[in-house]
Amino acid sequence: MFRKPVATDGPVISGLIAACPPLDPNSAYCNLLQCTDFADSCIIAERAGAVVGWVSGYRPPAAPENFFVWQVAVSSAVRGQRLGGRMIEALLARPEQSGVAYLTTTVTEDNRASWGLFEGLAHRWNATLEKTARFEREAHFAGAHDTEWQARIGPLPTLTHI
Repeated sequence: MFRKPVATDGPVISGLIAACPPLDPNSAYCNLLQCTDFADSCIIAERAGAVVGWVSGYRPPAAPENFFVWQVAVSSAVRGQRLGGRMIEALLARPEQSGVAYLTTTVTEDNRASWGLFEGLAHRWNATLEKTARFEREAHFAGAHDTEWQARIGPLPTLTHI
């Protein structure tokens, strides 16, 4: 079952993200804000009453035609079932995402699981995936984090069938 998050989901989301390296852990407060102020652009997957998946995102105010996927976390118990992709499609099918033409995200070069997810979505949607450096190791992270590569997929199909 997919649903919008609520404030009381914050601690569970923090735990799921912590159990999904190499995801960057957010502060508990950040996760609470995502579960409340950004609930329309986040989604939870539940199975047998347990949270097994999370996608957070937003529409950048300066580029509302884009939907930026911030994090995708899937419990190890349910990996390999296309849950991440199905959550993203369900998010994009919401009325709140009307007018979205491109999906964007950033991923480090070595995160094969994330690249597989986004390359798979581009293929499934018959859309182009463009890859460009967005936040560079030295210029933006002072050498403390690998370069984040932007993936931009689109134009997107209409996802109303979810």
